[in-house]
Amino acid sequence: MGERALDASTPSPALLARLQGILAQVPDPEIPVLSVLDLGVIRHLRVQPGGRLEVGIAPTYSGCPASAVIKADVLRALAGAGFDAVAVDVLAPPWSSDWLSAEGRRKLAAFGIAPPAGRGPAACPRCGSTRTSRVSEFGSTPCKALYRCEACLEPFDYFKCI
Repeated sequence: MGERALDASTPSPALLARLQGILAQVPDPEIPVLSVLDLGVIRHLRVQPGGRLEVGIAPTYSGCPASAVIKADVLRALAGAGFDAVAVDVLAPPWSSDWLSAEGRRKLAAFGIAPPAGRGPAACPRCGSTRTSRVSEFGSTPCKALYRCEACLEPFDYFKCI
């Protein structure tokens, strides 16, 4: 999680661990197998003067319909745990699919969604083959494309590299 503001402080290690435990339970509304931590959208946690928690959240892409839901869910989870928090947008640097955690990539594949492959081919989450072809640039959500495996012939979603 990113840079430090002059008028806010980084939570203590114990508080940070507690906050991360709470946020690990907040699912992405479009891909609920991923938490907001797995997705890499939580960019910072800061304690403001007066004790209010500031949570920096990066939208996955401009105009993402899930951004408002993610913010509301994060604030609801923190409030439920007794934290007074405010969410702020972090637009720079823009979110990148490189920020998906290793655990998040594993969860995607186990759920049947191919994780971003960078410059490499999309690997089928069912059989692991890289003999795949894109069927449509858009899958079940704007952040995914629809692919088909040429080996096992199954269709699958591919989480786009952004």
